[in-house]
Amino acid sequence: NVQVVIDSQQIIETDGCVCACFLDAGCAAIVIDGTNVEALDTAKIPRERVVASFGRAEASADAVQAALPFASTVSVSLGPSFTKDTIVETADNMLTLVPQKGDKIILELAFSSASSTLDHLTDTVAELSKKFKDGKGNIALIDPTVAELGMSFAACMKTDREDGLYTTVVCTRSGEALGLVYSSKESIIAALECGRGVYYSRSRKGLWRKGDTSGHYQTLHRLDVDCDGDALRFTVTQKGDDTAAFCHLNTLTCWGEPHGLRHLEGTLQERLKSAPEGSYTKRLFDDSDLLRDKLVEEAQELSEATEPKDVAGELADVLYFA
Repeated sequence: NVQVVIDSQQIIETDGCVCACFLDAGCAAIVIDGTNVEALDTAKIPRERVVASFGRAEASADAVQAALPFASTVSVSLGPSFTKDTIVETADNMLTLVPQKGDKIILELAFSSASSTLDHLTDTVAELSKKFKDGKGNIALIDPTVAELGMSFAACMKTDREDGLYTTVVCTRSGEALGLVYSSKESIIAALECGRGVYYSRSRKGLWRKGDTSGHYQTLHRLDVDCDGDALRFTVTQKGDDTAAFCHLNTLTCWGEPHGLRHLEGTLQERLKSAPEGSYTKRLFDDSDLLRDKLVEEAQELSEATEPKDVAGELADVLYFA
């Protein structure tokens, strides 16, 4: 995630319109200087979409309380000169100042390689993750190296395995589980470094970069730690020269052939490559006018359907043509 603080003067001069433009462009939230109450008020957007940003010296009790009516999240930036004890103390203070359920805090941490060690970073992140385990707070690292980011992920996790590996669920961007694998600290760093699915192979006793042998590689989109801190989720796009298969049995998932919409998608892709003689699906691929007309027709029929059975049937037709 990328966080950019919008200039307060621009917010005021545009009467908040610049904030609406950023939201329309797809931003999840608007970050505004927390000390500028006028800008927070002028933004005129739901407080759930506003992050009030402070430096540590600015995040007094009065300043935070003044910003909370306009922002559901308070972000505090801590530079590389702050010690672990100071950072943890700041977290405790902010948790006290933002007690409302649903409101959150973000601690932005900057570490200088010249003055900090990797152990200092991971120890700090581990301590903060314990305090934020209920989802009340988040940790943001400013310009971390790949090693710092990977080790910080590992610092937020725990494992009861003797080999120290982390249980890892691999999912598509729609949340569909592809399979279960294991990760090590080294494999997490390697995955972040190359932007692909990289795991730990227990049989090979080393890093397993998915696709190097099979060609079924993965594009990595994000990593997440679960609520208990004992499982990792890789969100990926499964690729493949012949077919997008995660499983060694050449299926997308390790739970056999797909069903529902995923099965329909596979059938359509197969028809596109090698349709049987007289295939209606192939005609739709080859004739954009026919496809458009059928989609409009089925959408009209869906809008006119009243009985549950008819609605289901017409919706299925729309999904097929879409």
